[in-house]
Amino acid sequence: MKFDTKVIHAGIEPDPSTGAIMTPIYQTSTYVQDAPGVHKGYEYARTQNPTRTALENNLAALENAEHAICYSSGLAAMDAILKMFKPGDEILSTNDLYGGSYRLITKIFEGFGLKGKFIDMQSADEIAQHITPATKLVWIETPTNPMLSIVDIEAVTKIAHEHGALVCVDNTFSSPYLQNPIDLGADIVTHSATKYISGHSDVVHGCVITNNESIAQELRFIQNAAGAVPGPMDCFLVLRGIKTLHVRVERACQNARKVAEYLQAHPKVSKVYYPGFADHPNHDIAKKQMKDFGGMVSFDLVDNNFEAAKQVLSNTHYFSLAESLGGVESLIGHPASMTHASIPREERLKVGLTDSLIRLSVGIEHIDDLTQDLGKALDQLS
Repeated sequence: MKFDTKVIHAGIEPDPSTGAIMTPIYQTSTYVQDAPGVHKGYEYARTQNPTRTALENNLAALENAEHAICYSSGLAAMDAILKMFKPGDEILSTNDLYGGSYRLITKIFEGFGLKGKFIDMQSADEIAQHITPATKLVWIETPTNPMLSIVDIEAVTKIAHEHGALVCVDNTFSSPYLQNPIDLGADIVTHSATKYISGHSDVVHGCVITNNESIAQELRFIQNAAGAVPGPMDCFLVLRGIKTLHVRVERACQNARKVAEYLQAHPKVSKVYYPGFADHPNHDIAKKQMKDFGGMVSFDLVDNNFEAAKQVLSNTHYFSLAESLGGVESLIGHPASMTHASIPREERLKVGLTDSLIRLSVGIEHIDDLTQDLGKALDQLS
């Protein structure tokens, strides 16, 4: 089954009782049993829900995997993964990481004895130098947030497995349409399904996907025991959004390339970060492991200060100033004060995340409106 067909049909069957083509919203907290322990596969809605089951089956198929487990947010999904590890275990991750992920590792789990180590993962050969016997998980973002650095999933996974470590890839920026880390050897894939998977900025959701039966069983236990589950309406909304995932992401990729080229030629812009450029670090790796280069673009200003960035951020119209990404509408954000504010400034600057860096989530509007909108805001800079 091709991807474009999977998003609509994989794991989805018409409702057996009515023939409804859309998966019903099973808005119930519990299920009647014929006798103690005798039921139709569902006991209590924290543990199981038919709407969630349909979504999990669909998500697993999109990542060419056997198991998917859904959570109430992307960070709840990450929280469940980290709960598989014990005090003294080390999590090795990139030094260009979503601020919420960095915060969860350093501010929450380090307090319970896990150790986070953050390194430049653009060179796979360097990773072996940082893995220790305590390293139990290598956490990859690619493209990274917000610098859009590219990590070679296959190469890093090979090194990690040689040292007995698991590999999890946060695939949020790519979506399953552009990149399938399990096919490249990763043990676990996670998404903030709030973003491209849902795609309409109307739901908060997360998921974990794996082919490993024991990992899936442990994550389902954590899901039920800790209770960070999505409601059936949220699962329905994500299922609804998935049906257009391929056409949305394809259009966003087309627009992002044109936006990146426009910004690269603008005199008020000093640097554009976009994996589709031939001179972007690890462009060839991105070309190898991704179907296209994504809908995210970051750029820095010639006037390298927050006031200049604020002026641009306050003067766009179609690019709405807001957190998040991956919706049909274009968003503009300031990582240093928004999504990555929890990372110390000195750490941000090490990876090039300056006070004037601007991140774009390019939507599916007409490209002429988007470039004119950015041009108007940039031209107002003194």
